Amino acid sequence: MGTTKPDFDSVLRERKAFDETKAGVKGLVDAGVKSVPSLFHHQPHKFEKASNLGNTRHIIPVIDLAGISKDPSKRQGLVDIIKEASETWGFFQVVNHDIPVSVLEEMKNGVKRFHELDTEAKREFYSRDGLKSFVYNSNFDLYGSQPALNWRDSFRCYLYPDTPKPEEIPVACRDILLEYGKHIMKLGTLLFELLSEALCLNPNYLKDMGCAEGLTAFCHYYPACPQPELTIGTSTHSDSDFFTVLLQDHIGGLQVRYHDNWIDINPVPSALVVNIGDLLQLISNDRFKSAEHRVLANDVGPRISIACFFRSVGKGSLKLYGPIRELLSEDNPPKYRETTVAGYQAYYVAKGLDGTSALTHYRI
Repeated sequence: MGTTKPDFDSVLRERKAFDETKAGVKGLVDAGVKSVPSLFHHQPHKFEKASNLGNTRHIIPVIDLAGISKDPSKRQGLVDIIKEASETWGFFQVVNHDIPVSVLEEMKNGVKRFHELDTEAKREFYSRDGLKSFVYNSNFDLYGSQPALNWRDSFRCYLYPDTPKPEEIPVACRDILLEYGKHIMKLGTLLFELLSEALCLNPNYLKDMGCAEGLTAFCHYYPACPQPELTIGTSTHSDSDFFTVLLQDHIGGLQVRYHDNWIDINPVPSALVVNIGDLLQLISNDRFKSAEHRVLANDVGPRISIACFFRSVGKGSLKLYGPIRELLSEDNPPKYRETTVAGYQAYYVAKGLDGTSALTHYRI
């Protein structure tokens, strides 16, 4: 709209040239760029400041999981907090999740090690093939409709149900990625129970639906940016899964949209951020909210984050999901049509991170 074809063609050529370097944003930084290339320029309105600076009322809940299996009253209290957080924020943080600090630190180090390998060593993993167990690239939606690129590189690894062969994962992050995946699957199973109970369903309800069958890790590297006011680390989006478990380092920059304001999600030592995804909003019939979030670019870095997505892959991704019948009534009819995980994901990827929700496409 308003863009002439030659302009579009020239943008496409620039994106293709950037893609073909297979060096990502880090390659630009290593080459000593002092200004952000126009491909990464976002409109100024993307950068409204967060509104919770010094505002303690706008802090997402931190949920302490210590002793949850031993104390039924504590469990019910946590379910109540998770219910409120999932219905309002769509975000919460968890501590005392039984994942050792040493594992969290080594996971961040492993991601950093891979992204800081020589470009030649990383090139063999550079791909846009969605079927590969492990791929590294910059901007999964590089050829999509989003107006500008994000200042970050990523690798994606499928962890469950088909755990990759060790040789399919780079040595730099192999052992820790496989170990971290086991911890996240265990935590995810507990969280699915608590979310089921928060919907007043049997604790195994979401797990029995197949929501916990697939796990994919997206491991992001945000290089320090020479002009963070011109670009963004990750554009405004919601996640295309049931829920995401995010490990972020100390640098910060993650923000959630809450009542039309941007709220900083400040890192809490050893905490994991949990956010509701589009598919859980769909099956809960809008009870739970898949909140929009983004990551600002920063003049310090690199920033490291690891997002683990719970959504089916392979055969499981062909199963139909729609609003849960037990949650529906005459006063609360279904708000979405059914979709498969594969179908939703294909639409989400084709649309790209353009600042709009893919859920709108499925709304009745």
